[in-house]
Amino acid sequence: MATGIPNKNQSSTMPTDISLNYCEKKYKKQILSGKHSQYNVVWANDDNTQNKLFFGDNLDALLYLLDNGYKERINLIYIDPPYSTSCAFLNKKQEVAYNDNLVGYEYIEFLRERIIVLYELLSKTGSFYIHLDERMIFPMKLILDEIFGTNNFRAFITRKKCSTKNTTYSTYGDISDYILFYTKSKQYTWNRPYISWTNEKILEQYPCVEEDTGRRFKKVPIHAPGVRNGETGKMWRGLMPPTGKHWQYTPAKLDELDAAGEIVWSKNGNPRRKVYFDEQKGIPIQNIWLDYQDFINQSQKSSGYPTEKNFDMLKMIVSSSSNEGDLVLDCFVGSGTTLEAADKLGRTWIGIDNSKESIKTTSTRMLHGCLPYGDYVTEKTTNIQSINTNHHFQIFAEEDKKSDLLDYCDFK
Repeated sequence: MATGIPNKNQSSTMPTDISLNYCEKKYKKQILSGKHSQYNVVWANDDNTQNKLFFGDNLDALLYLLDNGYKERINLIYIDPPYSTSCAFLNKKQEVAYNDNLVGYEYIEFLRERIIVLYELLSKTGSFYIHLDERMIFPMKLILDEIFGTNNFRAFITRKKCSTKNTTYSTYGDISDYILFYTKSKQYTWNRPYISWTNEKILEQYPCVEEDTGRRFKKVPIHAPGVRNGETGKMWRGLMPPTGKHWQYTPAKLDELDAAGEIVWSKNGNPRRKVYFDEQKGIPIQNIWLDYQDFINQSQKSSGYPTEKNFDMLKMIVSSSSNEGDLVLDCFVGSGTTLEAADKLGRTWIGIDNSKESIKTTSTRMLHGCLPYGDYVTEKTTNIQSINTNHHFQIFAEEDKKSDLLDYCDFK
């Protein structure tokens, strides 16, 4: 694999010189100065909790949060907005959960307005994830570069969302969607995620065994791309780094490693460093995610809400980009997967959605959990008001929407 050498003459701050222009694109100041409604508690499991679930337009609710002390307080934002499919999505009872009607520039501006406010809510060490498919991922990448800056782009993630699609005859099967990961600054919360080693991977990547200790290891180069004029560019043991490269360590440090038996010399006198398997935390997760498919069998637990995302994926995102006690926000809350992941990992949370079905589903999930996917065909239901739980949160709604939500969700 080729490795590029950074251009020393190029500024470390990359300008955002590509923008997406379209009609009715609003100025940032115009968006942030927008008026918002007053929200009131509809139903509360605990009046002292920090966890909040808002019923209403998410732009309106986000502006409300911005004006009520939440500027730069959110540590992690994950959103899974509509995908511009021009479709209605039904729950297991074939009721409309939400409509995905916006297309073209109207869809782009709809998201852009919300992300601009989300940026203001995000803490200086915060992270932002957006989950989309191929319809809008590329125009939204340009929008996010404008808002966050290209230097704060961290990853373009491809997720395998389902197994092989045999119904696709005229092209390749559509089994992936995408996640863009940005941060507010270079100083951001990051707990690197790992997956466990398999015996096959251990033998493949750590093929050598140390005779004296029995420790398994692999051999890696001790040089890296790029010319250096300092200590790492000097001769060591009569050797210069390969052309166009430098030592990864100073000659003094290489002497220490060699004395400790951590340098392996080939028959041709080529040095390699030992990397021991027992010092590794696991296999670092890369930007292709194959292990977080949506529901693939009837025994997996589900809320019954359409487009529900993989719970383990959200747990991984939350644990990687926030710490215990941090505040997590999802303003397209859907079934509440993000909120449950945050709750189980000891984070506080805020959720927002304008669908009554979403609020009902999320509330039931946070109070009672999910059912096995197959159980929904038997119409098993749970009365929210009868549940005794330790999960505490408040539900907020505009005054004129309170009674409608109470009637629909049967909160008493």
